[in-house]
Amino acid sequence: MGIMSRRSVLSGSIGMIAADTLLHPYIANAASTTAVVWAGQGFVPEEDIAFRKTVAEYEKASGNKIDLSIMPFTALNQKAISALTSGDVPDLIFHGAPETILPQNAWNDRLVDVSDVVETQKSKISETALLASSFYNGVTKQRSFYLAPVKQACAPFHIWGDLVAKAGFKLSDAPKTWDAFWEFFKPMQKELRGKGMRKIYSMGLQITTVGPNDCNNLFAHFMIANGGQDIVTKDGKLHTDDPKVREAAIRSVTFMTGLYNGGYVPPEALTWNDADDNNAYHEKLCVMDFDGTISTELAMIKDKKAYYEQMVVLGLPNRNDGTPMAAQVGAGGGFIPRGANNVRVAKEFMTYFMRPEVMNENLKGGLGRWVPVISSIVTDDPWWLDPADPHRPPYVREAPLGPTIPTYNGFNPAWGQVNAEQLWGQAHADVIKYGMTPEAAVDKAFRRAETIFAKFTIG
Repeated sequence: MGIMSRRSVLSGSIGMIAADTLLHPYIANAASTTAVVWAGQGFVPEEDIAFRKTVAEYEKASGNKIDLSIMPFTALNQKAISALTSGDVPDLIFHGAPETILPQNAWNDRLVDVSDVVETQKSKISETALLASSFYNGVTKQRSFYLAPVKQACAPFHIWGDLVAKAGFKLSDAPKTWDAFWEFFKPMQKELRGKGMRKIYSMGLQITTVGPNDCNNLFAHFMIANGGQDIVTKDGKLHTDDPKVREAAIRSVTFMTGLYNGGYVPPEALTWNDADDNNAYHEKLCVMDFDGTISTELAMIKDKKAYYEQMVVLGLPNRNDGTPMAAQVGAGGGFIPRGANNVRVAKEFMTYFMRPEVMNENLKGGLGRWVPVISSIVTDDPWWLDPADPHRPPYVREAPLGPTIPTYNGFNPAWGQVNAEQLWGQAHADVIKYGMTPEAAVDKAFRRAETIFAKFTIG
């Protein structure tokens, strides 16, 4: 990372700070040099070490101070929601997966517009990351940036290559289209059980009604694979009335519930939380899993044999029609609650963090679990595609180097409520537990989604 003088840190943001002071008279002490920052705990210790290093280097360069609290994901979510509701807020919240928090709070005008911060690097940031960082404000009736994005992530396939070989198969023979790729792993279950692995399942399918994130993410990718990616469009409109979207949802529910009812998925999957599929994979209770980031592999990086010889990461196959499939990507970074005491330093810190060299060093320090929102960083720094690491290159080639689309939360805050209510997991349960047809289960979920969307008028 290049060493920056305090003057160089401040010069890029002094104009926006002056403007912000005029626009936001609620700042209690604009002269203060300390900002209170809450950040999510990393999945591996290296992420927290990297974040503290970035903070320390910013403090040294700027002369400002960061009062930092790092907390687990669930605790951060709970504190953030409570703070935004009560108004007793920190100056900045740094979050890896803020799409469940930002849309509704932007809608309710509880966040500070950070468009001036984003503008400093906007020309370099991927379109997908920008779309995942802007939200509609229901009070101002405008869409603005409420997230200063630094990192992004996609969901690759996590596979025990040694179990595939033990079952008598070759990953090189895996089909190149979505449904057929999943089907490829089904017969491995019988073969492995016949060799003494009586508790093994083919796949760790996150078909849960509990969530909070993995089932929604999985369903979104099945929709994309089946041609239903336009269930929500950039204008914030829901398209459950589109026959193509309905057919994609029916095909998705039919296929996923078929895998479960066929016995290829652990029966507990209906009540899994986001960590349970990871745990099942680590315990070799399933041959493959589909889950966000490469945290699955990084959790076992000290087991050299498993990490370098047995575990395999693969990107997405094509859609079922044979065309390239886009990975759905969310962005992470910093956002500022309205009512923050020190917007000035919070914006300065994120302006600093978004500098390409700072962003790159921080995310590399976190072992590449998150990928920079500036795609040129990945192509310019050989570390990201270094074949010495078996997992990072295929992950990075999926996103940001492959085709991507943003999560739908930025298009309309209603989608956040749809996901919070686990409509897609409920649709699976309606088929599996209550005997509904996939068509009836999808229509039920669609009706509820339409009711939710009716509460939000965009534009």
